[in-house]
Amino acid sequence: MDFSLSEEQEAIRDNVAALCSRFDDAYWRDRDRTGEFPNDFHKAMADAGWLGITMPEEYGGAGLGVTEAAIMMHEVAKSSGGMSAASSIHINIFGPHPIVVFGNEEQKNRFLPPLIKGEIKSCFGVTEPNAGLNTTSLQTRAVKNGNHYIANGQKMWTTTGQEADKIMLLARTTPKEDCKKSTDGLSLFFTDLNREYCDVRVIEKMGRKSVDSNEVFINDLPIPEEDLIGEEGKGFYYLLHSLNPERVLVGVEGVGLGMNALKRAASYAAEREVFGRPIGQNQGIQHPLAENWMELEAALLMAMKAAYLYDNGEESGTYANAAKYLGGEAGFKACTQAVMTHGGVGYAKEFTVERLMREVMICRIAPVSPQLILCYIAEKALGLPKSY
Repeated sequence: MDFSLSEEQEAIRDNVAALCSRFDDAYWRDRDRTGEFPNDFHKAMADAGWLGITMPEEYGGAGLGVTEAAIMMHEVAKSSGGMSAASSIHINIFGPHPIVVFGNEEQKNRFLPPLIKGEIKSCFGVTEPNAGLNTTSLQTRAVKNGNHYIANGQKMWTTTGQEADKIMLLARTTPKEDCKKSTDGLSLFFTDLNREYCDVRVIEKMGRKSVDSNEVFINDLPIPEEDLIGEEGKGFYYLLHSLNPERVLVGVEGVGLGMNALKRAASYAAEREVFGRPIGQNQGIQHPLAENWMELEAALLMAMKAAYLYDNGEESGTYANAAKYLGGEAGFKACTQAVMTHGGVGYAKEFTVERLMREVMICRIAPVSPQLILCYIAEKALGLPKSY
């Protein structure tokens, strides 16, 4: 059993950290204030080839695994950018996976190179206001009409919808009542987010202002049949292939945010003097931070095990879900403790920890709730009856 990184993995970690260091606290504080998308950070990551880390080499990617992607996204989240930086490129790491696995050669050549180069941006159109995590009950329909489909419906929490050129859209092509299983009849499309037919409205939210979240209203959107990924009606199963990698990545992003906040808290505690001694000398300050460190390191180990299992073709769902849960929870505790360690100034934007606390909530909520993960672990790991 070897817990060390290879030379290539160490190079990924160090090079990503060096690139991220060019975008400091002031840069991300300004993006948090204005809501401007971090285009220059996104371009820098694209120019360095990082957007294609898991994409096949023949289309311009690096052809590496989820393990290397996790190392990269952990460093991004550990940087000043936190979740704002991670979310600006997150969709590129797992989003195109169905194209890689199930797309035809023409689609791979058409879609993957511009995504890898950062020439186009994409978004994910799955979640709906009346379906939530009950994906099989989504109501967006795509009806075949000659050599194209016509789509109508509504999507929620569509990240980067304001910036996106393309949308990975899950829509029902066969009515649920006409399917043998509720998971049948859903189809996956990668197509233009055409603003003539799509009304994309920003959702004002708690954090990560520079990476927009949106409601998308789809009205008679024409989708060429060549934008259908794989077979009609199999879209739900195609999405499953990207769920475990995303859970691993969200888990390591939560850990990265927590480590980011913990480093700031420890530094502040070592320097801040009250009653003639640094507050970090007090066990009431030391112990919670030490606990944060242990929880974050344990969550990182779980995530790397899940990534290893996935990359080696082994069952990874249980560990990927556990990684997402542990990373989100440990990250949240560390970010909260960092604010409390700073005391009053922790509430000030100047010290950044308040932004990290706001952003880390994403890692707890999305893409699946902690409660549903607990249900999944109870069923899959412990053999208890399914509760949902």
